[in-house]
Amino acid sequence: MVDVTLASDAFRHRLAEDRIVLDHVTPQAFGFAAALIARHVEKALPERRVWILCADVKTQDHVHAELGVWQCPALYFPRLGHVVNDALVDPELLAERAGVLGSMMEGNAPIMVLCADSLDEPAPALDEISSQRRMLTVGSKLDVEDLLQDLNEAGYERVPVVTERGQFARRGGIVDFYSWQAEEPLRLEFFDDEIESIRAFDLHNQSSVRRMESAGVILQMSDNAEEASRVREHLRPDDFVVTIDCDAEAHARILSGASPAEGVEDFSAAIHENPLGVFDASDFVLHEARREHFARQIREWHETGWRSVIFFHNEAERERFAELQSGLPSSLETKLGLLYRGFTVPAAKIAVLTGAEIFGRHQQIRRVRGSKLDEAEVLRKARDVMRDLREGDIVVHAEHGVARFGGIEVRDTGKREEVLVLHYADGAKLFVPVAHTHLVTRYVGVGGKAPALSKLSEARWQKTRKSAEKSVEDFAARMLSVAAERQTLKAYSHQPDTKWQVEFEESFLYHETPDQLRSVEEIKRDMEAEKPMDRLLCADVGFGKTEVAIRAAFKAVMGGRQVAILVPTTVLARQHWENIRQRMSEFPVTVEMLCRLTPANREREILRGITEGTVDIVVGTHRVISKDVRFKNLGLAVIDEEQRFGVKHKEKFKELFRLVDVLTLSATPIPRTLYLALMGMRDMSTIETPPPNKQAVQTMICPYDERTIKQAVEAEIERGGQVFFLHNRVMTIEKVAQRIRDLCPKARVIIGHGQMDSELLEDVMHTFVDGGADVLVCTTIIESGVDIPNANTIIIDRADRFGLADLYQLRGRVGRGGVQAHAYLLLPRDAVTAGDARKRVNAIKQYAGLGSGFKIALRDLEIRGAGNLLGTEQSGHIAAVGFDLYCQMLKQSVARMQGRRVARPVEVGLRTDFLVTNEAMMVQAERTATPAFLPSTFIEDLKLRITAYRQVGEIMTRKELEELEAQWRDQFGEKLPHAVTNLLTCAAIRLAAAHAGISDVEIKDRKLMLSRNGKFVMIQGKFPRLSSREGHKQLAETLTMLRTL
Repeated sequence: MVDVTLASDAFRHRLAEDRIVLDHVTPQAFGFAAALIARHVEKALPERRVWILCADVKTQDHVHAELGVWQCPALYFPRLGHVVNDALVDPELLAERAGVLGSMMEGNAPIMVLCADSLDEPAPALDEISSQRRMLTVGSKLDVEDLLQDLNEAGYERVPVVTERGQFARRGGIVDFYSWQAEEPLRLEFFDDEIESIRAFDLHNQSSVRRMESAGVILQMSDNAEEASRVREHLRPDDFVVTIDCDAEAHARILSGASPAEGVEDFSAAIHENPLGVFDASDFVLHEARREHFARQIREWHETGWRSVIFFHNEAERERFAELQSGLPSSLETKLGLLYRGFTVPAAKIAVLTGAEIFGRHQQIRRVRGSKLDEAEVLRKARDVMRDLREGDIVVHAEHGVARFGGIEVRDTGKREEVLVLHYADGAKLFVPVAHTHLVTRYVGVGGKAPALSKLSEARWQKTRKSAEKSVEDFAARMLSVAAERQTLKAYSHQPDTKWQVEFEESFLYHETPDQLRSVEEIKRDMEAEKPMDRLLCADVGFGKTEVAIRAAFKAVMGGRQVAILVPTTVLARQHWENIRQRMSEFPVTVEMLCRLTPANREREILRGITEGTVDIVVGTHRVISKDVRFKNLGLAVIDEEQRFGVKHKEKFKELFRLVDVLTLSATPIPRTLYLALMGMRDMSTIETPPPNKQAVQTMICPYDERTIKQAVEAEIERGGQVFFLHNRVMTIEKVAQRIRDLCPKARVIIGHGQMDSELLEDVMHTFVDGGADVLVCTTIIESGVDIPNANTIIIDRADRFGLADLYQLRGRVGRGGVQAHAYLLLPRDAVTAGDARKRVNAIKQYAGLGSGFKIALRDLEIRGAGNLLGTEQSGHIAAVGFDLYCQMLKQSVARMQGRRVARPVEVGLRTDFLVTNEAMMVQAERTATPAFLPSTFIEDLKLRITAYRQVGEIMTRKELEELEAQWRDQFGEKLPHAVTNLLTCAAIRLAAAHAGISDVEIKDRKLMLSRNGKFVMIQGKFPRLSSREGHKQLAETLTMLRTL
């Protein structure tokens, strides 16, 4: 289509001019016009680059997305935006900008889309990028020691494992590093001084994601590199500059004095908007006359030789269109693609329409930030406890109780070995060999209080543990009996998905995450079963759990059932009501709201509709469970934030919804370990991946300065947005609000805090949600579940007084709309302006959520979720034994009660007369001895080695063991030392033995002795003999035999 337009006379002549002006282009076709010029330059002037300058970020997003639809891939240059004085800018953003400029310089993608005002933003100078950029190529020579020295001199930190920018690690012939300017970390594998392979790797699981033949890297920029130059200085004289939607003055300024073309207006190359206009939602579906008008226009185009194409968002939309509109000319083309709006090109006789206009669905086109350090991803992955252990941390030893970690020592007691030192009460010490680290876990409780250390000499720990085990057993029994009772009850079984259900789901404007789709499938499976559903859906704020619940509600309504959606506050009630009504507007579904805001006369109508069955979905507060609310045929109850309802309300839920499908939603993420432990008792779904359109919040660390506050507030109000100002002290909140009024006289400022009357606080929130105020000065109590897409700046006063988990949650309250959100973390001036650059970088890492500090912080957040889920009594036991041990107990209790095997492979005894399991003993061992340990030459860093031993100790399945081996080969080198492969074989033997119910494995004089519960297991009345004399072969034989048992 782009090529056809280029071939038309009007466009061919216009594009042949030195200065191309495409005037009279409707905004709907900006992406298409940009594609025309880019394709023309690519064909006629292939050596020239194209800069596409847009008036604002929204246009930039649309043009960039639509260039992809027209097969013109382009780079996206992110806007730096408003940066206040002394602010520390997110290094991720700076890295992305430098990476794009570097790619543009190399000509990898000769088209770049940016905002016009980005031209005057600071950027590294061209010669700085050229001089600092080096190419790494597979097969080229590079001295490893020289590379390490360069990294060191460039200020990189040497670490055991690379987890963030500015770090490098060496493991034998492998070097990992993450450059400040790169989009992803690199892993180089060397053979002597030759680069054998280059791989990009995942920071979270440390595994390689793809191989590369070459990579351009910038190890270091000078401290003021970002300030040294402006983006416009990267423009070459022969670059093609396309300005989109910029006013004449800006256009002239960009092109250094060029003025718009003068003379008679020429409409020959005009691109008009779609003459059919945009249908309101459901108009096309319901109105025969509108459809006839549409068909008439399509036929007219066909008869006059026009080419007409409709772009649909998805296949279901295309099918729905075909159902509704028959008898159209066969020349009408339909394609899949995310276009914003349609347009016509008279000169080329082309008409482009979109499904969005036909069905009244306005596509949300937002660019996905390409950050490899997405904080939600950092939070989602399993965290390793041992790597973050510091001296002085509280830990729990499964057998001996709560202790303080005293570091790692090498002890010599006849044999040298590395041990963890644990300090107990009364000065007692316990030395734990590194191979037994799986018995030690970091202590995580439910409150902030540190527990008392256990006494090694007393039996109190065993009593505490037994008490917790008993309570866990009772808790598991109670939960399982509730689950078993529900299994015996009969409930309405919903029908499989209808065609309307498929169409409704396809009308979702965003791309679902795999977690969302999995959760929807699990919920539907429960709804179609004959027993009543009781499922918990956990997801962080903004991760899309509401959409999952809406799909379940629609399914219930399609089956002729009613749905009750309960929320704790009127603010949430109204928000859900509006969302659901808007989502279901094209379908005959009646959605009503019931809460204290509903007028009395309207309330009577709604109550009558619920009783008669004319109301399909009712959204409301606890008013929905009042006695006068009588459903005709309730099929599904959705309870949002159940923990915020009172005990009486919860009891009422149990009574009312006993035979009804229940879906409970929670916005507090819960720990993965707890999720796995509860799997057998409670049906649970979790959404752990953020939606792809969730823009990263631009975080700035600033010293407290009233000019900063004034600039940030006014910049947000100027773009039509709203501001959260977080001040967590009720006593001084009025004074702070008044100061903001004085600084920004035009701003409408209101106050909300937890000590206000609950109805008054809700009214404040309603005012803010409705746009009745510009700034909300509030404490942390302000509701987290409320979605305010227009609030896109949050200023957090004294950010240093908040935990990282709180900062993460608070920051998540902005960035829900389609615009770039900003978080300003105000710290005391001396914390930010310290002269040491590394301290400044650490401040960014810590508070911008890019560092590993979040790993522990999220544990705190998750434990709160665990407390909510398990209740007060269980929280006490978590406090006594620590969270990880509690989860282990719970998992084993559930498995035992369900009659599943619970033997843990690490509990299987393995003794041989040839294995050496300690590196220090290998020196004195006989030459025939077989090593089975992790040598220090394989993993140099001791903490990392402990983590690796722990990984082996915690393996529960053969698949996990295979994955661990693959991970080690990738991370430490393809050829594993014999000692390591033997250690993995020992782990496999324990696994196979546990699976066969064997509790002890002993190999002596090539005889294999297996015992089960203290009794020997014979094969044909005797102990099997192993044929090989070599230790590693005896291990392999043993493994084969155990797997055949």
